[in-house]
Amino acid sequence: MRRLIRRHGRCGLACRNWSPYEALTRAVAHQQLNGRAAQTILTRFVALFGNGRFPTPAAVVATHPARLRRAGFSRAKVRAIKDIARHALAGTVPTRRAAAPLGDAALIERLVAIRGVGRWTVEMLLIFTLGRLDVLPVDDFGVREGYRKAYGKRVRPTPKALGKLGEPWKPYRSVAAWYLWRAASDR
Repeated sequence: MRRLIRRHGRCGLACRNWSPYEALTRAVAHQQLNGRAAQTILTRFVALFGNGRFPTPAAVVATHPARLRRAGFSRAKVRAIKDIARHALAGTVPTRRAAAPLGDAALIERLVAIRGVGRWTVEMLLIFTLGRLDVLPVDDFGVREGYRKAYGKRVRPTPKALGKLGEPWKPYRSVAAWYLWRAASDR
């Protein structure tokens, strides 16, 4: 890890100023798409609501699914986005303030019950929206590949093995993940 830190310099983890609702919605939009395609769809999605701001959960719930499909979302993504909005209205998806006192495990358990939201999606929310510093997304291909490359291994560690290998990085496993993502893209 020391070599990675020297090579890549200061950690560049940055939090986005999004609500958990917006972060989850954006994450679902990006699933199985390249970044440019997802951004185009999100731009159309925001434009559907006419005010230039990310739509509120109430606005999304009130919007007919066919209208959301016109932005470019698949039927499955429309169902997921509407479910996220419903759960935001119900309080299952907390505000940033309400999320602050909740532990990572509690947030993961709470949010994976929502259609289209898995553990990895919540971990990205924890790291990049809520600024949690001790999250190691062991299922992330880039983190596992980064470990393989950085530590000169022939095969990527399993998620379980990476969880154990990452114990010494506590309480800064999100920072370690950032460096492993850099290592994965090293040539």
